[in-house]
Amino acid sequence: MSAIWVLLLVASVVVAAVTGRVGALPGAIAESAGRAVTLSLGLAGVLALWMGLMKVAEEAGLVRALGRLARPILRRLFPSVPQDSPAMGAMTMNIAANVLGLGNAATPFGIRAMEELERANPTPGTASDAQALFCALNTASVQLVPATVIALRAAAGARQPADILAATLLASCCATVAAVCAAWALRRLFPAPPPGDRT
Repeated sequence: MSAIWVLLLVASVVVAAVTGRVGALPGAIAESAGRAVTLSLGLAGVLALWMGLMKVAEEAGLVRALGRLARPILRRLFPSVPQDSPAMGAMTMNIAANVLGLGNAATPFGIRAMEELERANPTPGTASDAQALFCALNTASVQLVPATVIALRAAAGARQPADILAATLLASCCATVAAVCAAWALRRLFPAPPPGDRT
């Protein structure tokens, strides 16, 4: 990340030198830094509000309720994972938290699910089909409430920051379907090596 920032800084100095606007560079840097601080403070407030509301929903049992709804779908998607496996419970909670836009709550469940799937992996060190599919699902992440994007739009002064709900839901559903189809297609094209074979 540091290399990217250095590259951007060097590129801006080079462009300013080539276009003969080096004198405008310090003023532009100061102005951008001021806007960044204002945006960050506004974003922190809105994010605190949304994350607080989502935490109340989580404590009220909404994540568990969504998990119960997701479990039958996950059984069909992951037939190789036993239903009483800790991995199944962690995957269910991860997906339910992601649906509510609770990325911070979803991450520990996702890590635990991957750890449990690795324990059951017949070829340790090589991602199993279940691990690849879960990674794809977690990345696509259907979201009912994209709290971070709503907070960014509110901090940027959008009149209706939540008017992206339908578009976000549609886009994330399409991404999830594409992720599942890609994982299934690639599973057929590149079958997992037999247990004990890492070549």
